Amino acid sequence: MRSFSTSSFEPTGSEERKNHLRTLKSLVVYLWPQGRLDLKIRVILALASLALAKVVTVYVPFLYKEAVDQLSLEETLLVLPLGVILAYGGARLLQQAFVEFRDFIFVRVSQHAQREIALSTFRHVHRLSLKFHLERQTGGLSRVIERGVGGIQFLLRFILFNILPTLIEITMVTVILFVQFDWRFSAATAGTIVAYVLFTQIITDWRLQFRRTMNAKDSEANTKAIDSFLNFDRRYDEALAGYEKAAVTSQTSLSLLNLGQGAIVAVGLILVMWMAAAGVISGDNTIGDFVMVNTFLIQLYLPLNFLGVVYREIKRSLVDMDKMFELLEHKPDVVDAANARELEVGPGQIDFENVSFGYSEERGILKNISFQVPPGKTVAIVGPSGSGKSTISRLLFRFYDVDQGRITIDGQDIRDVSQLSLRKAIGVVPQDTVLFNDTIAYNIHYGNPEAPWEQVQEAAQLAQIHGFVESLPKGYETEVGERGLKLSGGEKQRVAIARTILKGPRILIFDEATSALDSHTEKEIQESLREVSKERTTLIVAHRLSTIIDADEILVLRQGEIMERGRHAELLKLGGEYSEMWKKQQKSEAQEQQASSIENQP
Repeated sequence: MRSFSTSSFEPTGSEERKNHLRTLKSLVVYLWPQGRLDLKIRVILALASLALAKVVTVYVPFLYKEAVDQLSLEETLLVLPLGVILAYGGARLLQQAFVEFRDFIFVRVSQHAQREIALSTFRHVHRLSLKFHLERQTGGLSRVIERGVGGIQFLLRFILFNILPTLIEITMVTVILFVQFDWRFSAATAGTIVAYVLFTQIITDWRLQFRRTMNAKDSEANTKAIDSFLNFDRRYDEALAGYEKAAVTSQTSLSLLNLGQGAIVAVGLILVMWMAAAGVISGDNTIGDFVMVNTFLIQLYLPLNFLGVVYREIKRSLVDMDKMFELLEHKPDVVDAANARELEVGPGQIDFENVSFGYSEERGILKNISFQVPPGKTVAIVGPSGSGKSTISRLLFRFYDVDQGRITIDGQDIRDVSQLSLRKAIGVVPQDTVLFNDTIAYNIHYGNPEAPWEQVQEAAQLAQIHGFVESLPKGYETEVGERGLKLSGGEKQRVAIARTILKGPRILIFDEATSALDSHTEKEIQESLREVSKERTTLIVAHRLSTIIDADEILVLRQGEIMERGRHAELLKLGGEYSEMWKKQQKSEAQEQQASSIENQP
């Protein structure tokens, strides 16, 4: 499958048409939703209203014809034209009523389709594997969804309520002209419209290159405007000149488009009106017929005036929707087995058995490692950057599947259980805590939305943040800001710990949870972590060795292999890698404390 990308990609013409067709087919599913009879009825009623509105529209020229023919009689009775005029007004009102009813009845269908597509895409993105998210920009994904939903709205509005009605009217008028007059009228009208549409499509596609050039030059000018404060303004002027040239060309091509469209319409009008006039002179047609033909053509050509803009916007909307539906087709790398069962959480023993893993064939990370975390015990993993520490926690959480070996929890291979049940049993406190731009209460409650308020406060007390929150003017209703920027690093970590406590998992993962904090804050957080991990199976990925001296076992990783293992004191006596790491960190911390004390001297 072609990988999804938010970058610009110019498909070939055939690929673009296939993408558009696939997108439209996908959209139809949401417009005709299974199990929603009420919405299906609305679709039928909206289409019926659309058709009736066009029937009334097409009938209006007949009223014009009747009025003109009555006025052309030598003995015209005023009541007869007045009746036709009243009928004309009633037809216009009826046409508007059908249009408004169509919009009223269809709005729930279109809004439901937009909502379902956006929600389906959002949920699908959440189900995609970590690898997908690491390779994509979050802002880019949100823009794909936003533009795709906007494209649906535009497409429904213009295709269903502009293009489709126009096609219906063209068909009806062509048939009427054939029946009322002869095939030449139908052929002339249809030929004019086909020429108009083809000309508009060709010129609009040609004009798109100038619009892209304008956008590129505009971005370049904005960039160089900033540079001009530091450099010369010659480069800025060159960028502006490029934009000026592209803008002039774009406007000139627009004038060409408008002129060409006008010429095609004029030729068509002249041809049809000439045939109608000839029919009046020969006695085959009345003056009313002449007026009726003219009215038909004007009604047809008016909606086509915006065809260039609508065509361009429809193409843009289809491209935006292509990207969104392409995103929906992207399959997760990690999926549940067909017969996946719920994880049966017991004591919480973790076993890594001969596990090997690499993010790619060229990048092997873990090499045949085996270790065990007994129930209620704490195992810490240390090592230099790139040794595979965080990879172990990602594998346990099943962001990735192992290449060889297996990982079990209470004897159950995590590949045989559902991801949802697995992740319910594991609580993670990461280095970079993610908080929602909401209240402190919401961010803690997110760990278990069904927990009563008393448990939320208990979790905050265990995380040693309850007192701080109570001291705030708004207490638990205090907004934390974007990604928790209104809180300090230590406060954010305590909120994350409280959230994990509220979740109540049997297994805990601390993935360098204190490495970004200062030494004083780290010690305070460490007390919270010790309290939380009591009687829970705990895996700690650590950078600072001072945070894991009480661990039941410490694993020292290097290049994906376990080089040393044991308790803190045992590893120091061994005098190996761990001992060297400890000495370096102790020396570094001593230097930091010395520098800090000098700065604080009066």
